[in-house]
Amino acid sequence: MKAVHFGAGNIGRGFVGLLLHEAGYEVVFADVADALISQLAEATSYDVHEVGDNPSVKTVEGFRALNSATQEATVVEEISTADVVTTAVGPHILKFVAPVIARGLAARPTDLPPLQVMACENAINATHLLHAEIRAAWDDSAGDLDAVAVFADTAVDRIVPNQAPGQGLDVTVETFYEWVIDRTPFKGNAPVIPGATFVDDLGPYIERKLFTVNTGHASAAYFGYAAGVEKISDAMADPSVAAKVRAVLEETKELLVAKHGFVEAEQEAYVQKILSRFSNPHLPDTVNRVGRAPLRKLGRHERFVGPAAELAERGVTPVALLEAMSAALRFDDGADDEAVELANMLSELDAAAVVERVTELTPAHPLFAALQKLVEDRQAEL
Repeated sequence: MKAVHFGAGNIGRGFVGLLLHEAGYEVVFADVADALISQLAEATSYDVHEVGDNPSVKTVEGFRALNSATQEATVVEEISTADVVTTAVGPHILKFVAPVIARGLAARPTDLPPLQVMACENAINATHLLHAEIRAAWDDSAGDLDAVAVFADTAVDRIVPNQAPGQGLDVTVETFYEWVIDRTPFKGNAPVIPGATFVDDLGPYIERKLFTVNTGHASAAYFGYAAGVEKISDAMADPSVAAKVRAVLEETKELLVAKHGFVEAEQEAYVQKILSRFSNPHLPDTVNRVGRAPLRKLGRHERFVGPAAELAERGVTPVALLEAMSAALRFDDGADDEAVELANMLSELDAAAVVERVTELTPAHPLFAALQKLVEDRQAEL
């Protein structure tokens, strides 16, 4: 069995690539980072260091590596005979890998089963996005796209912090992980990946992860940044920060239980597990890394505005979520492009315009006035 995986970074090597290797796939990494691909191509193995409860070291071997920019024809050939294609490149990069995948599908022999395509990105319905980009690049003369490929959405969760200098190809990750895959597109022929969980309705799991893990992680980053703390684990060791993060997840738990019917006790156990993960002192994760890209994180269907807007629509006024968004407005890391862009918007636009541009909410939305007040308060400080 062969899997072509786009994205040879820390998540690609330390999470998706590792699980595919353990499932018995020969993994072909594809990336445009020339130095990284060259290092991978010359290596025979790398280690994944899992830190936390029950730490372990796992070795990945038997892989290959290709530069998808300079060796595109070879990548296309590999895709044409692969069983699985996965990505971990970031949702905004999917449009760049889609044409390569489309070419690989067009070259696929007719006697092979459909290629199983899964985008393992930190975004809702990322495979749908990839599918749309592949269709846009598809040449109809090559036949029916849906006859040669199966597209399944996934939800992925594993904390992979910035790596220590000089670590090479080895990756440090937390022991916990979750890869949830929608089984329905496979129609009984789902891939065998022992480390993955297959479900019939992925939507609730995507939102549970986004509104618990991502919301909580970013909240810890912004509250920690405001407190002058460097590491996420140190932020969670601060009782004031921990209490604020806990309050945020209490609100998202209320939404998830009401919307998706999760058993409250089970969701509470999930929240407690997530909070313990953030507190893992073995993960050298910083508030600056986790807090970067505040504009994206304040988007309409993202980790803060998404649940806060739905609560407001249900007649519930979010308090902790608004406090977290207020902290996000104060994330002024000059090394982060989006933080700089946000600061410029705050100085150049009126509060209502900032809210509309960043969150895509209209003034008629029940959350709009509260968000406008947050922006006005921040602008008064500048």
